[in-house]
Amino acid sequence: MGSVYAALFASAGHEVWAIDRWKEHVDAMRSRGLRVEGASGDRTVRVNATTDPRDAGTCDLVVLATKAMHVAAAAQTLQPLLKSDTPVLSIQNGLGGPETAASVLGKDKVMVGVVGGFGASMRGPGHAHHNGMELVRLGEFGGPITQRLKKVEDTWANAGFRVKVFDDIDQLVWEKLICNCAYSGPCGISERTTGEVMDDPDLSAVSAACASEAFMVAQAKGVKLGFSDPVAYVRDFGSKIPHARPSVLLDLMAGRKSEIDVINGSIPRVGREVGVAAPVNTAITALVRAKERKLGCS
Repeated sequence: MGSVYAALFASAGHEVWAIDRWKEHVDAMRSRGLRVEGASGDRTVRVNATTDPRDAGTCDLVVLATKAMHVAAAAQTLQPLLKSDTPVLSIQNGLGGPETAASVLGKDKVMVGVVGGFGASMRGPGHAHHNGMELVRLGEFGGPITQRLKKVEDTWANAGFRVKVFDDIDQLVWEKLICNCAYSGPCGISERTTGEVMDDPDLSAVSAACASEAFMVAQAKGVKLGFSDPVAYVRDFGSKIPHARPSVLLDLMAGRKSEIDVINGSIPRVGREVGVAAPVNTAITALVRAKERKLGCS
């Protein structure tokens, strides 16, 4: 996803620094440019690329697009990029990423991003693909909508993204999390795409149960949501990216540890706090963890 952001921002005329510890990816971007293909078209753009944040100098906006388990380490490297007024937009799946960033950088520096309906993956170093281009949700960590948030919104919109800003970050996080729960774990354990899970009667029922449990936990937590039928909501979401492989599946395929604990695994954890059981998400999380152990994921 970070490569998708970088390519579209560069196409819109911004000076972009792509910072990644994957050296082969950085080398490919330096030598050949960054190629992104899929729902936004097929483009190869020139970006600045490095493994060392100190190379970039100070920036007007920092997008922190690591996985949840890497947020703390990444946030600790950002200081060379920050001016006094540089916001850090933390974009992760599941729960907890922006909170971790704020614990390192301070709440006043952090904005929250939730991006859904892209179905992105890496085809190789310097080459990303995405199946859809649905919605970028943005909010201030402490709310409400501010002028600096609107400026960031304009930056994303002018780069071709569909953007919506929120006063309530719980709403923007949970609306995406419910979709993640519907497909991340079920696709991971079944090794199926989003559309294949939707089309299989048994997997579709499991997916619907995961979404329904997440919806009930959100309601019990007092989260305001923009829909009342979670199953219809996640099926509409999934129908736009039927060929997508969620990140949990991609991680398992690559032998990497997934983010299942902050996606499906977050539902029983928050459910215990609000008195709502989540047995299907609990089982799905356990099955993914068992699969990770079998595959030797690290």
